[in-house]
Amino acid sequence: MSNRTLSIDDRLYNYICDVSINESELLRQLREETALIEYSVMQISPEQGQFMSLLIKLMSAKRAIEIGTFTGYSSICVASAMPDDGQLICCDISPQWTGIAEKYWARAGLENKINLFIQPADITLQMLIDKGDAGSFDFIFIDADKQNYIQYYEMALQLLRKGGMIAIDNTLWSGAVADPENAEPGTRAIRRFNEMVKQDDRVSSSLVTIGDGLTLILKEFE
Repeated sequence: MSNRTLSIDDRLYNYICDVSINESELLRQLREETALIEYSVMQISPEQGQFMSLLIKLMSAKRAIEIGTFTGYSSICVASAMPDDGQLICCDISPQWTGIAEKYWARAGLENKINLFIQPADITLQMLIDKGDAGSFDFIFIDADKQNYIQYYEMALQLLRKGGMIAIDNTLWSGAVADPENAEPGTRAIRRFNEMVKQDDRVSSSLVTIGDGLTLILKEFE
């Protein structure tokens, strides 16, 4: 029994993975390929990917947006969990990294579920709002440039239906958010975002200590 979240050392982490992760061979290969490239640390962990897949299934989500796709691990987890007529819109600015994602989407047979936009995410989100898609999405995953988290969050709330969910990655920022001496721009941006969400009475939220911190936000208004 414990009245607080357990500290996870390598032995316990490995045990958690051994007894709970059912990573496909394709996802394992993608994770290993990504580990060889620059900025590989940006890829989500397999336990987070599996958790997000479970959320999609629990919500019966059919329309989703991903802001920050990188090499495609999270998009495969989300799109694979949606029904055959599901749609995932992916926002990224890197043809190089998303080129890897597209290769694995094809191998997973997910090309018909995923639409990729290579341009700043705010342009894609505004395009969706302008074409009348506000209030129509079930799930939005935000894992991109931290300084724009609040902007992405506000636009995501417009696009999300009531009862839909936003998942925000990196909200613990490797623990830097709790270090008062850390004034790095990304750290300050995450702190501002975390403080804003806590005060936002339009939503219910919970910061889950999985991966690098994943904040789940439930939209409670039309």
